[in-house]
Amino acid sequence: VEPVQKEEPCSEEPATEDEEKVPHDVENTAKHISIQKELSDLEALVEQNDVQKKPCPLCPENRFRSCHISKLLRHLQNLHWKVSVEFDGYRMCICCLPCVENTAQNENEMPGKMSAHYHCIICSATVARRRTEMIRHIKRHVEKGETEASASFNKPQEILQESNTAVQVLPNSNTPQKSSTFFNPVMKTNRQLIFCALVVLSEERKPLECLDAFSSTGIMGLQWAKHLENAVNVTLNDISDHSVAVIKENCRLNKLRAVTKSDEMPEAECETLDEDLVGTIEVTQMDANVLMHMRSYDFIHLDPFGTSVNYLDAAFRNVRNLGIVSVTSTDTSSLYAKTVHVAKRHYGCNIIRTEYYRELAARVVLSAIARAAARCNKGIEVLLSVALEHFVLVIVRVLRGPSLADESTKLLNNLIHCHWCEERIFQKEGNMIEENPYKQLPCDCYKSMPGRSAVMLGKRKSQEMNTNAPKRLKGEVRTEHPPFYYSIHRHAIGGLNIPKLNKILQSLSDAGYLVSRTHFDPTGIRTNATLATLKAVLKKNSSLSNTSQISSYKEGSEGQNEETPLQEAAT
Repeated sequence: VEPVQKEEPCSEEPATEDEEKVPHDVENTAKHISIQKELSDLEALVEQNDVQKKPCPLCPENRFRSCHISKLLRHLQNLHWKVSVEFDGYRMCICCLPCVENTAQNENEMPGKMSAHYHCIICSATVARRRTEMIRHIKRHVEKGETEASASFNKPQEILQESNTAVQVLPNSNTPQKSSTFFNPVMKTNRQLIFCALVVLSEERKPLECLDAFSSTGIMGLQWAKHLENAVNVTLNDISDHSVAVIKENCRLNKLRAVTKSDEMPEAECETLDEDLVGTIEVTQMDANVLMHMRSYDFIHLDPFGTSVNYLDAAFRNVRNLGIVSVTSTDTSSLYAKTVHVAKRHYGCNIIRTEYYRELAARVVLSAIARAAARCNKGIEVLLSVALEHFVLVIVRVLRGPSLADESTKLLNNLIHCHWCEERIFQKEGNMIEENPYKQLPCDCYKSMPGRSAVMLGKRKSQEMNTNAPKRLKGEVRTEHPPFYYSIHRHAIGGLNIPKLNKILQSLSDAGYLVSRTHFDPTGIRTNATLATLKAVLKKNSSLSNTSQISSYKEGSEGQNEETPLQEAAT
């Protein structure tokens, strides 16, 4: 049997090299009838004649019988148009015609189920059944550079300035689902805190090997290279093709040379050789775990989309001694106890929603970091832990050695929290496990409500270094403050005005308790006093509110009126 030759295009002239690189033009493509711009265009496919019953232009007769025009228009809108996929101003509606009927696996299978599909506007291929598969199909075209949308980063976009660094972002850069690169201006505080930690480390030793494992637009690494110059050797990594292209454009925008290194080439391949460039940045495109296993760094920053537990083992495997690892976790739904099963799966902790949920989230991340470092025979020293906006940032220093790893794991302990009175305490260490560990709580709720009064939370870091400590009060001693805090608004007494926060701090300090504020909650108080003592101090320093005074005055006036009914009748 002779092979069937592929038909040549009508044009006899071969395509030039420049014509092959031109993106696909949707306007000049022969489109299927299921691809329309507006719903009115789809409805126009129905023959406008005097026949009462009309067939569907996208369904066979055995699937959808001919019906009245009003019913047919509802069918086109609800079945075909409603589940369409939009791209470049066109809608790819679902098609039920026997275009892919021959792809049935056996003869007994119903052809009607196999015929539901989409027609691609780019390659004219048929994608079976599911809308999500069609969306993935279009995204693959965009990533491979086969559409006009793939070249959108070459067009002039909005240029943003942050900390004397310019970045060029793509459309919809605020929404990760709509753009291949992500830039969030709200994370400016996060980037500044990480930069401060890098500056401190650069004063200890130079030059530093720094890695931003998830660079996206490269804004953070560009700030490192632009402000610290020769003190750091910056590596920007991202697995996305579009992100790497945007990073290289932003390097040129900030007069930095983007260099890519490959295993096949012993020398660096320079992207540009302009003499005006002031620095060099290495740009890589690979999985973050693979890169951190291959090379060692002094400073590593992890900021994945969601949880970072999948990258902690690789980060601590090759990080150098006395190096710094910064971790940004944005999975606040699990860390703030909104999805408890996800927190159990990722961090191995049983958590609930408490008044100190922000500090609880930071300790959950710290416990995961401490265990990951201990698996690599390394300990950690907490430099910073903060929970702001929609992220939790933790910065730790790496201490190499199995003995230091043991000291870090000794700081992990279970927490017992009471549901009813909000008391909390770390479980006492010992060889024997108590039958009822809730007896360790200072409250007696477990006696009146056994089995419902408390919950055992997961392992936590039982020591915190407060990096945002306020001014010390008179007579306050530099000692380690107790973990967790109380919110004065949570425990305020109804009908009384809450006193000033400094007045409460001073009262507790005069009583001999350790007290300080916390950056996790502006209304929080960190103290070793019990909750009953704190409520007593709040009640002592509170005053009656205006509403309480007015209500008490009305009650008194009503009592006087009841005592003198004759005077009221005379008036």
